Amino acid sequence: MGTAVSSVSYSQSELLEILDIEDPKIRSVFLNSAIDRRFLTLPPEGPGGARAAEPQGDLLDKHKKIAVDMGCRALEACLKSAGATLSDLRHLCCVTSTGFLTPGLSALIIRELGIDPHCSRSDIVGMGCNAGLNALNVVAGWSAAHPGELGVVLCSEACSAAYALDGTMRTAVVNSLFGDGSAALALVSGDGRVPGPRVLKFASYIITDAVEAMRYDWDREQDRFSFFLDPQIPYVVGAHAEIVIDRLLSGTGLRRSDIGHWLVHSGGKKVIDAVVVNLGLSRYDVRHTTGVLRDYGNLSSGSFLFSYERLADEDVARPGDYGVLMTMGPGSTIEMALIQW
Repeated sequence: MGTAVSSVSYSQSELLEILDIEDPKIRSVFLNSAIDRRFLTLPPEGPGGARAAEPQGDLLDKHKKIAVDMGCRALEACLKSAGATLSDLRHLCCVTSTGFLTPGLSALIIRELGIDPHCSRSDIVGMGCNAGLNALNVVAGWSAAHPGELGVVLCSEACSAAYALDGTMRTAVVNSLFGDGSAALALVSGDGRVPGPRVLKFASYIITDAVEAMRYDWDREQDRFSFFLDPQIPYVVGAHAEIVIDRLLSGTGLRRSDIGHWLVHSGGKKVIDAVVVNLGLSRYDVRHTTGVLRDYGNLSSGSFLFSYERLADEDVARPGDYGVLMTMGPGSTIEMALIQW
Protein backbone atom coordinates (compact mmCIF):
# COMPACT_ATOMS: atom_id res chain seq x y z
CA MET A 1 0.00 0.00 0.00
CA GLY A 2 0.93 3.61 -0.48
CA THR A 3 -1.01 6.85 -0.02
CA ALA A 4 -0.50 10.55 -0.64
CA VAL A 5 -2.47 13.77 -0.20
CA SER A 6 -2.18 17.35 -1.44
CA SER A 7 -0.09 19.86 0.46
CA VAL A 8 -2.49 21.79 2.71
CA SER A 9 -5.27 20.68 5.07
CA TYR A 10 -8.11 22.73 6.50
CA SER A 11 -10.60 22.22 9.31
CA GLN A 12 -14.28 22.57 8.47
CA SER A 13 -14.53 25.76 10.52
CA GLU A 14 -11.50 27.22 8.71
CA LEU A 15 -13.12 26.50 5.36
CA LEU A 16 -16.33 28.27 6.43
CA GLU A 17 -14.33 31.41 7.19
CA ILE A 18 -12.08 31.21 4.12
CA LEU A 19 -15.06 30.71 1.80
CA ASP A 20 -17.07 33.34 3.70
CA ILE A 21 -20.06 31.06 4.21
CA GLU A 22 -22.69 32.66 6.45
CA ASP A 23 -25.87 30.74 5.58
CA PRO A 24 -26.70 28.82 8.80
CA LYS A 25 -28.04 25.78 6.91
CA ILE A 26 -24.86 25.46 4.86
CA ARG A 27 -22.68 26.02 7.93
CA SER A 28 -24.57 23.21 9.64
CA VAL A 29 -23.80 20.86 6.73
CA PHE A 30 -20.07 21.53 7.17
CA LEU A 31 -20.02 21.35 10.95
CA ASN A 32 -22.15 18.20 11.28
CA SER A 33 -20.28 16.16 8.68
CA ALA A 34 -18.17 14.06 11.13
CA ILE A 35 -15.12 15.50 9.30
CA ASP A 36 -12.36 17.29 11.20
CA ARG A 37 -9.93 18.12 8.39
CA ARG A 38 -9.48 17.70 4.64
CA PHE A 39 -6.62 18.24 2.21
CA LEU A 40 -7.62 20.72 -0.50
CA THR A 41 -6.10 23.07 -3.04
CA LEU A 42 -8.31 26.14 -2.86
CA PRO A 43 -8.63 28.89 -5.50
CA PRO A 44 -6.10 31.71 -5.07
CA GLU A 45 -7.15 34.77 -3.13
CA GLY A 46 -8.59 37.56 -5.23
CA PRO A 47 -8.88 41.28 -4.45
CA GLY A 48 -9.88 41.69 -0.84
CA GLY A 49 -8.97 38.10 -0.03
CA ALA A 50 -12.08 36.49 -1.52
CA ARG A 51 -11.85 33.10 -3.28
CA ALA A 52 -13.52 33.16 -6.68
CA ALA A 53 -14.74 30.08 -8.53
CA GLU A 54 -12.22 28.85 -11.10
CA PRO A 55 -13.16 28.39 -14.77
CA GLN A 56 -13.34 24.81 -16.05
CA GLY A 57 -10.04 25.10 -17.94
CA ASP A 58 -8.18 26.08 -14.77
CA LEU A 59 -9.82 23.22 -12.89
CA LEU A 60 -8.65 20.73 -15.52
CA ASP A 61 -5.11 22.09 -15.18
CA LYS A 62 -5.41 21.73 -11.40
CA HIS A 63 -6.62 18.16 -11.74
CA LYS A 64 -3.69 17.22 -13.97
CA LYS A 65 -1.10 18.79 -11.67
CA ILE A 66 -2.45 17.46 -8.36
CA ALA A 67 -3.53 14.01 -9.56
CA VAL A 68 -0.17 13.32 -11.20
CA ASP A 69 1.81 14.61 -8.21
CA MET A 70 -0.19 12.64 -5.61
CA GLY A 71 -0.32 9.59 -7.89
CA CYS A 72 3.45 9.51 -8.32
CA ARG A 73 4.04 9.77 -4.58
CA ALA A 74 1.45 7.12 -3.73
CA LEU A 75 2.87 4.74 -6.35
CA GLU A 76 6.44 5.17 -5.12
CA ALA A 77 5.33 4.61 -1.50
CA CYS A 78 3.40 1.50 -2.57
CA LEU A 79 6.34 -0.03 -4.41
CA LYS A 80 8.67 0.73 -1.50
CA SER A 81 6.34 -1.01 0.95
CA ALA A 82 6.18 -4.01 -1.42
CA GLY A 83 9.97 -4.20 -1.66
CA ALA A 84 9.71 -3.47 -5.38
CA THR A 85 11.05 -0.83 -7.74
CA LEU A 86 9.62 1.01 -10.73
CA SER A 87 11.37 -1.46 -13.02
CA ASP A 88 9.31 -4.31 -11.51
CA LEU A 89 5.98 -2.75 -12.52
CA ARG A 90 4.21 -4.56 -15.36
CA HIS A 91 0.67 -3.12 -15.29
CA LEU A 92 -0.61 0.23 -14.02
CA CYS A 93 -4.36 0.82 -13.69
CA CYS A 94 -5.22 4.44 -12.86
CA VAL A 95 -8.59 5.57 -11.52
CA THR A 96 -9.98 9.10 -11.39
CA SER A 97 -13.31 10.90 -11.60
CA THR A 98 -12.28 14.47 -10.81
CA GLY A 99 -11.07 15.44 -14.28
CA PHE A 100 -10.72 14.13 -17.82
CA LEU A 101 -7.29 13.71 -19.41
CA THR A 102 -6.19 12.34 -22.77
CA PRO A 103 -3.63 10.83 -22.62
CA GLY A 104 -4.74 9.50 -19.25
CA LEU A 105 -3.11 9.49 -15.83
CA SER A 106 -1.34 6.19 -16.50
CA ALA A 107 0.57 7.63 -19.47
CA LEU A 108 1.42 10.85 -17.62
CA ILE A 109 2.70 9.01 -14.54
CA ILE A 110 4.73 6.55 -16.62
CA ARG A 111 6.41 9.52 -18.31
CA GLU A 112 6.85 11.48 -15.08
CA LEU A 113 8.54 8.61 -13.21
CA GLY A 114 10.46 7.16 -16.15
CA ILE A 115 8.65 3.81 -15.94
CA ASP A 116 9.41 1.32 -18.72
CA PRO A 117 7.24 2.46 -21.68
CA HIS A 118 6.44 -1.22 -22.35
CA CYS A 119 4.46 -1.30 -19.09
CA SER A 120 0.85 -2.18 -19.91
CA ARG A 121 -1.78 0.17 -18.55
CA SER A 122 -5.47 0.91 -18.19
CA ASP A 123 -7.45 3.97 -17.12
CA ILE A 124 -10.83 3.94 -15.38
CA VAL A 125 -12.42 7.37 -15.68
CA GLY A 126 -15.75 8.73 -14.49
CA MET A 127 -17.04 5.74 -12.53
CA GLY A 128 -16.95 7.71 -9.28
CA CYS A 129 -16.43 6.59 -5.70
CA ASN A 130 -17.04 2.89 -6.41
CA ALA A 131 -14.33 2.71 -9.09
CA GLY A 132 -11.46 1.56 -6.86
CA LEU A 133 -13.05 -1.89 -6.60
CA ASN A 134 -13.79 -1.95 -10.33
CA ALA A 135 -10.07 -1.35 -10.85
CA LEU A 136 -9.15 -4.05 -8.33
CA ASN A 137 -11.31 -6.46 -10.32
CA VAL A 138 -9.51 -5.50 -13.54
CA VAL A 139 -6.01 -5.84 -12.07
CA ALA A 140 -6.88 -9.08 -10.24
CA GLY A 141 -7.90 -10.52 -13.61
CA TRP A 142 -4.70 -9.21 -15.25
CA SER A 143 -2.61 -10.65 -12.42
CA ALA A 144 -4.24 -14.08 -12.76
CA ALA A 145 -3.30 -14.05 -16.45
CA HIS A 146 0.28 -12.94 -15.65
CA PRO A 147 1.36 -14.94 -12.57
CA GLY A 148 4.32 -13.56 -10.70
CA GLU A 149 4.15 -10.15 -12.38
CA LEU A 150 3.42 -6.95 -10.48
CA GLY A 151 0.27 -4.93 -11.10
CA VAL A 152 -0.85 -1.78 -9.30
CA VAL A 153 -4.23 -0.14 -8.76
CA LEU A 154 -3.73 3.62 -8.40
CA CYS A 155 -6.65 5.88 -7.41
CA SER A 156 -5.82 9.59 -7.67
CA GLU A 157 -8.63 12.01 -6.95
CA ALA A 158 -8.02 15.77 -7.02
CA CYS A 159 -11.43 16.64 -5.60
CA SER A 160 -10.35 20.29 -5.38
CA ALA A 161 -10.69 20.30 -9.18
CA ALA A 162 -14.37 19.38 -9.00
CA TYR A 163 -15.65 22.16 -6.76
CA ALA A 164 -18.17 24.86 -7.61
CA LEU A 165 -18.35 27.92 -5.35
CA ASP A 166 -21.82 29.23 -6.12
CA GLY A 167 -23.36 29.41 -2.64
CA THR A 168 -26.12 26.87 -3.36
CA MET A 169 -27.06 23.96 -1.12
CA ARG A 170 -26.39 21.53 -4.01
CA THR A 171 -22.72 22.44 -4.18
CA ALA A 172 -22.43 23.01 -0.42
CA VAL A 173 -23.08 19.32 0.21
CA VAL A 174 -20.22 18.41 -2.15
CA ASN A 175 -17.92 21.18 -0.88
CA SER A 176 -18.39 20.02 2.71
CA LEU A 177 -17.46 16.42 1.99
CA PHE A 178 -14.67 15.68 -0.49
CA GLY A 179 -10.89 15.94 -0.15
CA ASP A 180 -7.77 15.31 -2.24
CA GLY A 181 -6.05 11.95 -1.97
CA SER A 182 -4.31 9.16 -3.85
CA ALA A 183 -3.87 5.51 -2.92
CA ALA A 184 -2.01 2.65 -4.60
CA LEU A 185 -2.28 -1.10 -4.01
CA ALA A 186 0.13 -3.73 -5.37
CA LEU A 187 -1.05 -7.17 -6.52
CA VAL A 188 0.76 -10.35 -7.51
CA SER A 189 -0.76 -13.76 -8.24
CA GLY A 190 0.71 -17.23 -8.15
CA ASP A 191 3.17 -16.51 -5.36
CA GLY A 192 2.19 -17.72 -1.90
CA ARG A 193 5.11 -15.86 -0.34
CA VAL A 194 3.54 -12.45 -0.95
CA PRO A 195 2.14 -10.98 2.31
CA GLY A 196 -1.39 -9.67 2.61
CA PRO A 197 -4.83 -11.07 1.85
CA ARG A 198 -5.98 -12.96 -1.25
CA VAL A 199 -8.81 -11.62 -3.39
CA LEU A 200 -11.44 -14.36 -3.54
CA LYS A 201 -14.57 -12.96 -5.16
CA PHE A 202 -16.37 -9.82 -6.37
CA ALA A 203 -20.03 -8.76 -6.43
CA SER A 204 -21.61 -5.76 -8.16
CA TYR A 205 -25.05 -4.19 -8.17
CA ILE A 206 -26.43 -1.21 -10.10
CA ILE A 207 -29.54 0.39 -8.60
CA THR A 208 -30.96 1.51 -11.94
CA ASP A 209 -33.93 3.29 -10.35
CA ALA A 210 -31.41 5.69 -8.76
CA VAL A 211 -29.20 6.24 -11.79
CA GLU A 212 -29.57 10.05 -11.51
CA ALA A 213 -29.02 10.19 -7.75
CA MET A 214 -25.24 10.75 -8.02
CA ARG A 215 -23.98 12.48 -11.13
CA TYR A 216 -21.30 14.79 -12.48
CA ASP A 217 -22.88 16.88 -15.22
CA TRP A 218 -22.62 20.23 -16.96
CA ASP A 219 -23.98 23.26 -15.11
CA ARG A 220 -25.02 25.67 -17.86
CA GLU A 221 -25.36 28.60 -15.47
CA GLN A 222 -21.85 28.09 -14.06
CA ASP A 223 -20.44 27.03 -17.45
CA ARG A 224 -18.60 24.13 -15.84
CA PHE A 225 -19.10 20.62 -14.51
CA SER A 226 -20.87 20.19 -11.18
CA PHE A 227 -21.39 17.16 -8.94
CA PHE A 228 -24.83 16.34 -7.57
CA LEU A 229 -25.67 14.14 -4.57
CA ASP A 230 -29.31 13.30 -3.91
CA PRO A 231 -30.17 13.59 -0.16
CA GLN A 232 -31.76 10.13 -0.36
CA ILE A 233 -28.51 8.40 -1.37
CA PRO A 234 -27.64 7.09 2.14
CA TYR A 235 -31.00 5.35 2.38
CA VAL A 236 -30.84 4.00 -1.18
CA VAL A 237 -27.39 2.50 -0.55
CA GLY A 238 -28.38 1.12 2.85
CA ALA A 239 -31.55 -0.49 1.52
CA HIS A 240 -29.65 -2.39 -1.18
CA ALA A 241 -26.47 -3.32 0.71
CA GLU A 242 -27.90 -6.66 1.89
CA ILE A 243 -28.59 -7.75 -1.68
CA VAL A 244 -24.92 -7.38 -2.58
CA ILE A 245 -23.42 -8.96 0.54
CA ASP A 246 -25.75 -11.94 0.18
CA ARG A 247 -24.58 -12.42 -3.42
CA LEU A 248 -20.94 -12.01 -2.40
CA LEU A 249 -21.18 -14.69 0.29
CA SER A 250 -23.42 -17.02 -1.73
CA GLY A 251 -21.74 -20.38 -2.34
CA THR A 252 -18.86 -19.65 0.06
CA GLY A 253 -20.39 -21.24 3.15
CA LEU A 254 -19.77 -17.98 5.01
CA ARG A 255 -22.18 -15.90 7.04
CA ARG A 256 -21.92 -12.20 7.75
CA SER A 257 -20.77 -13.03 11.27
CA ASP A 258 -17.73 -14.84 9.78
CA ILE A 259 -16.38 -11.56 8.36
CA GLY A 260 -13.77 -10.19 10.73
CA HIS A 261 -12.81 -7.01 8.87
CA TRP A 262 -15.01 -4.48 7.05
CA LEU A 263 -13.45 -1.79 4.86
CA VAL A 264 -16.26 0.46 3.66
CA HIS A 265 -16.02 3.56 1.48
CA SER A 266 -16.00 6.76 3.57
CA GLY A 267 -18.94 8.17 1.64
CA GLY A 268 -20.25 10.40 4.40
CA LYS A 269 -21.69 10.13 7.91
CA LYS A 270 -25.22 9.20 6.82
CA VAL A 271 -23.99 6.69 4.24
CA ILE A 272 -21.83 4.92 6.82
CA ASP A 273 -24.70 4.93 9.33
CA ALA A 274 -27.06 3.40 6.76
CA VAL A 275 -24.58 0.61 5.95
CA VAL A 276 -23.99 -0.10 9.65
CA VAL A 277 -27.71 -0.38 10.37
CA ASN A 278 -28.64 -2.44 7.30
CA LEU A 279 -25.74 -4.89 7.56
CA GLY A 280 -25.86 -5.16 11.35
CA LEU A 281 -22.30 -3.90 11.83
CA SER A 282 -20.77 -2.38 14.93
CA ARG A 283 -18.99 0.95 15.24
CA TYR A 284 -15.80 -1.01 15.78
CA ASP A 285 -16.30 -2.74 12.42
CA VAL A 286 -16.20 0.62 10.62
CA ARG A 287 -13.62 2.33 12.83
CA HIS A 288 -11.19 2.84 9.93
CA THR A 289 -13.96 4.04 7.62
CA THR A 290 -15.05 6.71 10.10
CA GLY A 291 -11.42 7.53 10.93
CA VAL A 292 -10.59 8.20 7.29
CA LEU A 293 -13.72 10.34 6.92
CA ARG A 294 -12.72 12.31 10.02
CA ASP A 295 -9.13 12.93 8.94
CA TYR A 296 -9.49 13.28 5.15
CA GLY A 297 -13.16 13.58 4.19
CA ASN A 298 -14.49 11.55 1.26
CA LEU A 299 -11.50 10.69 -0.97
CA SER A 300 -13.71 9.23 -3.70
CA SER A 301 -12.36 6.04 -5.31
CA GLY A 302 -9.37 5.64 -2.99
CA SER A 303 -11.15 6.00 0.36
CA PHE A 304 -11.41 2.27 1.07
CA LEU A 305 -7.68 1.85 0.39
CA PHE A 306 -6.85 4.48 3.02
CA SER A 307 -8.93 2.34 5.42
CA TYR A 308 -7.12 -0.81 4.30
CA GLU A 309 -3.77 0.88 5.00
CA ARG A 310 -4.92 1.64 8.54
CA LEU A 311 -6.02 -1.94 9.07
CA ALA A 312 -2.65 -3.19 7.80
CA ASP A 313 -0.82 -0.80 10.16
CA GLU A 314 -3.00 -2.01 13.02
CA ASP A 315 -1.71 -5.57 12.41
CA VAL A 316 -4.77 -7.31 13.86
CA ALA A 317 -5.71 -9.49 10.86
CA ARG A 318 -4.64 -13.11 11.30
CA PRO A 319 -4.18 -15.94 8.77
CA GLY A 320 -7.59 -17.30 7.82
CA ASP A 321 -9.47 -14.08 8.64
CA TYR A 322 -12.02 -12.89 6.08
CA GLY A 323 -12.67 -9.30 5.07
CA VAL A 324 -15.13 -7.42 2.90
CA LEU A 325 -14.28 -4.35 0.84
CA MET A 326 -17.27 -2.17 -0.06
CA THR A 327 -17.56 0.90 -2.26
CA MET A 328 -20.53 2.93 -3.48
CA GLY A 329 -20.93 5.45 -6.26
CA PRO A 330 -22.86 6.75 -9.28
CA GLY A 331 -25.14 4.35 -11.09
CA SER A 332 -26.16 4.10 -8.28
CA THR A 333 -23.65 1.30 -7.73
CA ILE A 334 -22.47 -0.91 -4.88
CA GLU A 335 -19.27 -2.94 -5.33
CA MET A 336 -17.91 -5.55 -2.92
CA ALA A 337 -14.95 -7.89 -2.73
CA LEU A 338 -14.26 -10.83 -0.42
CA ILE A 339 -10.67 -11.22 0.77
CA GLN A 340 -8.87 -13.66 3.07
CA TRP A 341 -5.58 -13.36 4.91
